[in-house]
Amino acid sequence: MPEASPLATTDPAISGLVRGKDGHLRCYWCQGDELYVRYHDNEWGVPTMDDRSLFEKICLEGFQSGLSWLTILRKREAFREAFRQFDFRRVAQYGEPDVERLVANAGIVRHRGKIVSTINNARRACELAGEFGTLAGYFWQWEPSAGARPGRIDRRTLESLTFTQESTALAKDLKRRGWSYVGPTTAYAFMQAMGLVNDHIEGCWRRPHIEELRSVFVAPESGLPVRR
Repeated sequence: MPEASPLATTDPAISGLVRGKDGHLRCYWCQGDELYVRYHDNEWGVPTMDDRSLFEKICLEGFQSGLSWLTILRKREAFREAFRQFDFRRVAQYGEPDVERLVANAGIVRHRGKIVSTINNARRACELAGEFGTLAGYFWQWEPSAGARPGRIDRRTLESLTFTQESTALAKDLKRRGWSYVGPTTAYAFMQAMGLVNDHIEGCWRRPHIEELRSVFVAPESGLPVRR
């Protein structure tokens, strides 16, 4: 889950919803910045099977470690330019000169370890796509069952969901396959953002829309079992 904006104003003892200037009730964490609001309204929780989007998100979640998601959002276009729109097959070809170029790029987070990790993960993504057909075919097998989900998503519940059994298992499997910067918390934030779960708070105007999208979404199948 993204961090709450420092400008958010709501009582944590109640619903966790904040009414925007347009009258919509939204999850508390996106208030205070229009970029954050647009991300909440248009992207967060929308189920996707686009491999580029899946790879981008899991990489950016790794870059976020120790930072705010809003910081990453503000740099996202620079990240996309630096990493070839997160085409993992192209990023997999990066070498040491590319690492040095990226470390000098003030538009992104200039953390050598995270840059090297993204290139490594691009190579691992190529392997996953070769094994499962698509990255989506791999990731969507980790979607939690309805019975594993909380009965109601309110602020207290959402703040307790920093990782789950499924995200822990996903992170463990990715690490077994050689991925880095993909711990259980990163994996769960990825699952929230990519629509594997719907963590919009009850009463948020986007929650029923995400439920509708999820109800008609057909998850890709790889035909291969996932190790849990």
